[in-house]
Amino acid sequence: MSPTSPTTAASAIAGTVSTDTRRLSNGANLDKAGTQFEAIFTGMMLKAMRQTKLSETMFDSKALDTFRDMQDQQVAQTMATQAPLGIGKAVTAFLAKSQPVVNQT
Repeated sequence: MSPTSPTTAASAIAGTVSTDTRRLSNGANLDKAGTQFEAIFTGMMLKAMRQTKLSETMFDSKALDTFRDMQDQQVAQTMATQAPLGIGKAVTAFLAKSQPVVNQT
């Protein structure tokens, strides 16, 4: 395995980014994008909440931090699908307005 320089990695990523927005014309894809955005947003919110510690606990460790990060990701995904905050719907509505015709499927 050879090390990759940051410029090579950035150019490789930039080469794979598509500006084709036809996949957004499907209503199901828009809903999925909204749900995924909400899961990411909720996960970031939970992570920020965990970082605001008032005191160190006796059982604090890297393993516990990793477990809590994974737990927060799962909670965020579940919250986005089961009890959404509404941010995903707002993103979906915004993306739908930017498309000429959205086919609801």
